[in-house]
Amino acid sequence: MNISQTYTQNDLSGMNQVDLESRALIRAAAQLNSIKEHWDEEKENLSEVLEKNRLLWTVIASAVSEDTCQQPLEVRNNIANLAVFIFKRTMALLLEPKPEGLDILININLNIAKGLALHEESQK
Repeated sequence: MNISQTYTQNDLSGMNQVDLESRALIRAAAQLNSIKEHWDEEKENLSEVLEKNRLLWTVIASAVSEDTCQQPLEVRNNIANLAVFIFKRTMALLLEPKPEGLDILININLNIAKGLALHEESQK
């Protein structure tokens, strides 16, 4: 393990679940945005980054579907619907890749991350 991995692992170990999810959404949005901004150089990474984003949303959707989830039913349903939208958009982009198609995924990730951060701050 290199020093960067050690730092990241230690940095993440002190974070709660909401912070981890928020950071993961921001990281995924940044990766998607990098591909969008540098399309000609990075479009070959599109399927890998879309898959990582899809897996992240699979984890999030799974978490809100658990009986132990403390979010209101309406919030849980909205997150599940967003996940379905993300999955559909991911498939569309894999079939017909285009940089402007990434905007909605980037915006959703950033807005959900912001919402998680605001919610976490209000709980303190």
